[in-house]
Amino acid sequence: MSTSVSPDVRRIWRGARIPLALVALIFAAGALLLLGRGEQAHGALEPGSYEPGGAHALAQLLQDQGVDVRTAHTADEADDAVTEDATLLVTQPDLVPAKRLDALRQHAADVVLVTPGAPTLHDSLPLVRPVGQSDLGTLSPQCTVAAAVAAGDVTLGGIGYSSPGARSCYPGEDGGGTLLQLADAGGTTTLLGSSAPLTNSRLADEGNAALGLHLLGQHPKLVWYLPSTTDPALDDTRKSIFDLIPDGWYYGAAQAFVAVALLALWRARRLGPVVTEPLPIVVRAAETAEGRARLYRRAKAAGHAGETLREAARSRLRTTLGLPRDADAAALVTAVSTRTGRPADDVGAVLYGPPVPDDPALVRLAGELDRVEREVGRT
Repeated sequence: MSTSVSPDVRRIWRGARIPLALVALIFAAGALLLLGRGEQAHGALEPGSYEPGGAHALAQLLQDQGVDVRTAHTADEADDAVTEDATLLVTQPDLVPAKRLDALRQHAADVVLVTPGAPTLHDSLPLVRPVGQSDLGTLSPQCTVAAAVAAGDVTLGGIGYSSPGARSCYPGEDGGGTLLQLADAGGTTTLLGSSAPLTNSRLADEGNAALGLHLLGQHPKLVWYLPSTTDPALDDTRKSIFDLIPDGWYYGAAQAFVAVALLALWRARRLGPVVTEPLPIVVRAAETAEGRARLYRRAKAAGHAGETLREAARSRLRTTLGLPRDADAAALVTAVSTRTGRPADDVGAVLYGPPVPDDPALVRLAGELDRVEREVGRT
């Protein structure tokens, strides 16, 4: 008898499922982090949006005041719309390349940037640095910027900014101004730490409407620029998902791959094909049976040994009774009962009874099977 030592598919899966689950969890967490950095939700500061985060109410107020509000969704549209008598509002300045943003600022009278982050500050406003982050709340201006003085208390917060020579308003918890105004060559550049005072849901609170009207309504035209990652003109700044993955993730993925490969090699090892060899000596059947019996006894496998005895007895009885090899239990029990005169229940208990619990029961079962076979043979 030969035994295969090569693992089957089920054993390989049981050994590799935990490492594979860990790898899948790592990649899922990375994907969630990357998705979390995606663009703003649909309708955010969109002048035509009625959603809470939209800005239709402010755009309508500006139009009622005679301001020509022009929406630009691409860099080319913004280039065509910006003039020297226009205010430029950029809702996501970090999506705009520095050269493109600087060119727009040069052609506009005044510029308002909403929540500019590290890329914009580093490339276009190097003297400005972020100063902490604060929760939204009602803040007082504490500055001399005309729009802030006219608005009074407003709902602001978010990123705080600081810059030498700039006018800082609405200081946050860390002291940085959540509204910062810089003087440019032809006008001003205003940084807002949060878009909250411009949105539909917050416009009616405090002096938010007055702040929006004064910041964006100083000139006859307002270019409302909403940069998008789908803008073909910004292709040179768009990054693939692989560019956004930190270097440490590649190192971790390489380690995980090596670990999984080594685990697979270990679990899938083979000791060569299964072969049969002729025994160097002739072993008597009695010795083979005794050796197998000792193995069953050592393993305390009385139940398995009993089933082996029953199967051997059933096979011999089918042959003796002239039954086919695939005869079912009912046919065999009926034939034995008819031949020997024993009750069918007794025959069934001997040939198909429950597993024996211990060695004494195994000995009794062997005796019963022997008696049944002798009775069948005598009749």
